[in-house]
Amino acid sequence: MFDCTRFLIDGAWVSSQGRKSLDIINPATEQVIGQVALGTADDVDKAAKAARRAFESFSQTSIAERAALLERIVGVYQKRLPELGQAISQEMGAPLGFAVQVQAGVGLGHFATTLGLLRDYKFEERLGTTLLRREPVGVCGLITPWNWPANQICCKLAPALAVGCTVVLKPSELAPISAQILAEILVEAGVPEGVFNLVQGDGAGVGPAIAAHPDIDMVSFTGSTRAGVAVAKAAANTVKRVSQELGGKSANIILDDADLEKAVAGGVIAMMANSGQSCNAPSRMLVPQSRYAEAVRIAKAAAETVKVGDPQDSATGIGPLSNAAQFEKVQSLIDKGVQEGAEVVTGGTGRPEGLTRGYYVKPTVFANVNNSMTIAREEIFGPVLVMIPYRDDEEAIQIANDTPYGLSGYVSGSPERAKRVAARLRTGMVHLNGASVDLQAPFGGYKQSGNGREWGREGLDEFLEVKAVMGGAD
Repeated sequence: MFDCTRFLIDGAWVSSQGRKSLDIINPATEQVIGQVALGTADDVDKAAKAARRAFESFSQTSIAERAALLERIVGVYQKRLPELGQAISQEMGAPLGFAVQVQAGVGLGHFATTLGLLRDYKFEERLGTTLLRREPVGVCGLITPWNWPANQICCKLAPALAVGCTVVLKPSELAPISAQILAEILVEAGVPEGVFNLVQGDGAGVGPAIAAHPDIDMVSFTGSTRAGVAVAKAAANTVKRVSQELGGKSANIILDDADLEKAVAGGVIAMMANSGQSCNAPSRMLVPQSRYAEAVRIAKAAAETVKVGDPQDSATGIGPLSNAAQFEKVQSLIDKGVQEGAEVVTGGTGRPEGLTRGYYVKPTVFANVNNSMTIAREEIFGPVLVMIPYRDDEEAIQIANDTPYGLSGYVSGSPERAKRVAARLRTGMVHLNGASVDLQAPFGGYKQSGNGREWGREGLDEFLEVKAVMGGAD
């Protein structure tokens, strides 16, 4: 049984000021595998004050000192990578190999990438007679989700520490084990007392306390757009910086000169990865009307190759959804798609055959979808693909942009034509011809997909203030 009932505050593992706790559920078995304490505003207050005290000295450390700290973190992280992956697999259902190599591995990648960027980062720049200084923003509240727990913690934490900020972290109460292991990694690596503080808890109990706390200078939040709005409102009275990575409903435009088999099958597999629980998943596949029937056939065949099963089985392609509430939401949205007239090409409601327990969902493909349907508008966050036909490039671009979201986009076709289409998508990212994510490239979106950027150099920028010292360059 995992014990996540103690918090790391000011360098010590302490009990919560509250008395409430929550069972940690393995989504593959629906069995209790541990307990997590639900923190309170008092816990946040202690953590924020510890971070404020630590900021005075940590913000003055040299680049070399912080680089050495990140090097030690990378070393300890590498040692505990298999354990961290196993924890992620158990707490949120990712297949074990994927959990170790990708889920936990990308967190390590963020620390390694940030370390490389830090060594060359220009914290001072001269413009005429003015000296521009980039200084740490202060105490940062990090609020992270359950779908990519190590990734979302590390892509915030690594740059925050790199530039000299101190941190109060609230991970999802549905994925607390990986956060505790990451806290243990930081302690073993020698992070100074108060520089990193962990307060477990739910969104209602801890999130608003972090967002509203006067000692916290910035909130970096990843989660739903609805929750992001609440965080921004709670932060408004203290006029702190708010950086948000929110929902998505990304379009995957397949142009008529693309390799249809490759583009459609690849798009299906990308959509189903992590059981569809990725904010940047290519969940709307836009296909030329003239090749629509052929594309639907390819998508059906590709989806039916995805093996759903036990995360501990090496043959498993995708595991369960991460929690019961998400399972019920996805089932409801699949049913809604049927009610609104979309055609279930494969999959549908209910668990896959042979699986009677666990939050497993059938890989599902909908055809005959139009962009006004609920399944084309709402972020489903499950292994559910909708296929929408279009007449020409102009209509494809119009459909792609007809969404409140703007996180990512995907375009397959001849390179120059794909680039022209990409330039007109109102999204923070575009993947051309199956290109994967790049840890050095900024991650973030337009519109209701959030504001600010994570990853790479822009991830460092996010945790810095700019000071102009007039006459300082003389």
